Amino acid sequence: MPYLVQPHLPPGRLADSAQPVLTAADGLLLRPWRPEDAPVVVAAFSDPAIQHWHLRRADDEDEARDWIGQWRDAWYRETGAHWAVVRPGSADDRVGEVLGRVSLRTLIPQLGQAECSYWVLPAARGRGVAPRAVSALARWALDEIGFERLELSHSVRNAASCRVAEKTGFALEGTRRRSLAHTDGRHDMHLHARLRGDGANG
Repeated sequence: MPYLVQPHLPPGRLADSAQPVLTAADGLLLRPWRPEDAPVVVAAFSDPAIQHWHLRRADDEDEARDWIGQWRDAWYRETGAHWAVVRPGSADDRVGEVLGRVSLRTLIPQLGQAECSYWVLPAARGRGVAPRAVSALARWALDEIGFERLELSHSVRNAASCRVAEKTGFALEGTRRRSLAHTDGRHDMHLHARLRGDGANG
């Protein structure tokens, strides 16, 4: 059944090239995940805060490597795009110390929209890692690739994520009531969005 409107992004807009390394403010890089990152993924999803807001855990490195493989494959299926947020150890270091993750999920090129998600490891929190990573990802997705709309959703109880959204130009659009189950029950969720052409705050 054909669409009545042209695709916002043509097929292959992402998959026809390798996933790029993106530059964020203050020397951070966003790079594709590597199988060698599995121990970091296990550590991240063992953190109680990440488990609470992201609702999953990784039980061992084999499972984490499977996730990383799925994240890498999603780029070529054009269903998602996932980056490790790293701090390089030198000017030519493209591997770096992993500080967190930022991604586009629920990616729909046909409609030109996707949802941003992110987490930061406990040792790197409070340093502005998430706003810098989300800002870099949003600029790339909206200005370089041509997405029209990026959404960002978080529990109304997650004040830190609300601050990230505000700092990175994602306007609050409303509240989805009892939208997502967490380990302590269903939470109302804030819906933020940033459109191509919107100004960024951070």
